[in-house]
Amino acid sequence: MRKDWAGFGVDLHLEVSTGGGRRRGLEEALRQAVRDGRLPRGTRLPSTRSLAAQLGLSRGTVSVAYDQLVAEGYLATRPGSATEVADVSPTTPPPPSHPGPPSEPSPAPGHDLRLPSGPSPAPLHDLRPGQPDVSAFPARAWLRATRHVLSTAPAEVFGPCDPRGRIELRAALADYLGRTRGVVTTPDLIVVTTGFVQALNLIVQVIDGPIATEEPGHDFYREVLRRAGRETVPLPVDGLGAQVDTLTGAVAAAVVTPAHQYPMGVPLHPVRRRTLREWGGLVVEDDYDGEFRYDRQPVGAFQGTAPDRVVYVGTTSESLAPALRLGWMAVPPSLIGPVAEAKLHADSHTEVLGQLVLARLIETHDYDRHIRAARLRYRRRRELLLARLGPGPGQPLPGVALPGVAAGLRALLLLPKAGPAEGELLAECERRGIALRAASPLWRGDGPGGLLIGYAAPSERAYPHALEALARALAGT
Repeated sequence: MRKDWAGFGVDLHLEVSTGGGRRRGLEEALRQAVRDGRLPRGTRLPSTRSLAAQLGLSRGTVSVAYDQLVAEGYLATRPGSATEVADVSPTTPPPPSHPGPPSEPSPAPGHDLRLPSGPSPAPLHDLRPGQPDVSAFPARAWLRATRHVLSTAPAEVFGPCDPRGRIELRAALADYLGRTRGVVTTPDLIVVTTGFVQALNLIVQVIDGPIATEEPGHDFYREVLRRAGRETVPLPVDGLGAQVDTLTGAVAAAVVTPAHQYPMGVPLHPVRRRTLREWGGLVVEDDYDGEFRYDRQPVGAFQGTAPDRVVYVGTTSESLAPALRLGWMAVPPSLIGPVAEAKLHADSHTEVLGQLVLARLIETHDYDRHIRAARLRYRRRRELLLARLGPGPGQPLPGVALPGVAAGLRALLLLPKAGPAEGELLAECERRGIALRAASPLWRGDGPGGLLIGYAAPSERAYPHALEALARALAGT
């Protein structure tokens, strides 16, 4: 029905279906108008009384529909003002263009994000793994620290920097990592990086030989190593973590996630930790979400048991925000010289101001406070996800498995063999504006179908709606 919303300058065609009830029909019609851009951001909507009269609905029906869309983030209200369309990017994909060069590999969850060259529509419900809730970024604490740094830092901090990074941050990290993760290191053995990818690229410059990566595991790691011309060897994973007893002397290094295996979500078993410690090669420990354990104290870093043979790598991508581009390596004494030299020759210096601000956040314990608050927030979200999608009455897709311990910012949902395929569910989720990730590419061969669900990216208000939308998509309702 085409109605001229008098006084608001909007002429809009709305197909209000009554099959599922008038209120739901109106909600869906308005959602679709926002999604496809027919109602652009800032458009003022008619009052509930006016729209009810034009559509032949009760004012209460329109009011409840508006309230629902405000809660979902489609509409926004301010006291004394009309209801407006919120800042929601259209989800209609752009028309295909001429073929271009091969795309960059997908970023490793929790690490440096490589943004596409052009703008892409934001998903309606963002459940992609590897992203924190950036709406909870500690902006006030960051601003306080920035003001302190700018008012106290000597002029020399804006000149050339030690390739390992600013000593202020290296000292703060040595203290923090030792206190919270059991890392055994000193400021002289820490190298500040732009993220995990830079750390991995530096490592391959100072060691020779094949590198083992977990199977299943980060496909992005394999791609980074392939582009560096390195041979990778699969390191099988089961319910006890990486099967490190399969490592041989022919392997130069192994990239592992001991605290919380990606994507299976299990910690490395104590017996296997001992086996890995006794193995003779270099261990690259990715501690991508080591702070986020919810049922007990986080498992300490493996590096603390073998600091002379482990390169410990962490970033702020999941604890704060990927856009900060800040990470670190705790390097064995035998490798610190070659790694620092490789970083210097690559001209891969890390932005200085952010280093000093992060150091200040750690020194004042604002970073600790932020981590504690985030841990509580993400634990609640994980519990909601398990309650809605896990085994029990009302499960939208019977037979799925959610392996792993209570930790991290994502959950792996493994699909039963009998039921909808991974591709079908991804297509349905995409149709509904839900962004998440397929699990099968994390295996080198034919992996089991599944979905990797990140429960951290949505805001606190948006997360319940995103979870419910996912449950409906899985159930096909």
